[in-house]
Amino acid sequence: MSRHDQGHGGLSPAGARRLEYAIIGLGIVALVLIFQPFGIALFTAGGIIVIVAALANNLLPMAQPGVPKRSVVKAAMIVAMIFCLTLLVAIAAAHLYGQFFLKPPDPSTVTGKAQLAAKPWYMHGFTWTVAAIAGVLACTLILQGRRRGGSEEGSGEHHPSTSPGE
Repeated sequence: MSRHDQGHGGLSPAGARRLEYAIIGLGIVALVLIFQPFGIALFTAGGIIVIVAALANNLLPMAQPGVPKRSVVKAAMIVAMIFCLTLLVAIAAAHLYGQFFLKPPDPSTVTGKAQLAAKPWYMHGFTWTVAAIAGVLACTLILQGRRRGGSEEGSGEHHPSTSPGE
């Protein structure tokens, strides 16, 4: 892409390098936190950051000079939406596994009573939060596509090379 494209929201060479280094640096920080000997809280933070870094690695091909910033943001939104949907499928699969392959809790024991009194997976706030995030990301991506498609159609520009018969 040309320098003209970079002026209209494209990544500069320095910006692309910063994005690449930030993604790689996130993975390095995660590994340092996982293998540090000081505390379990830092290990937990490292475990969470490892997942985020692994997802962010999907953006490395976009860290090229001239790639529009909007494309990088859109790719990040798609990665986040896929993660949320995968998480919901995993929660549902774990529930179905428990239904079909584990024996039901015994109501005559304290543990069984606690298990039977627990809220089902679909009533937890975490599940609904992940579902809401996935829905908002999906709607945002759809609206971006419509807005971009509508602006191109309604611009009044005529491209003779794409008009048949001319």
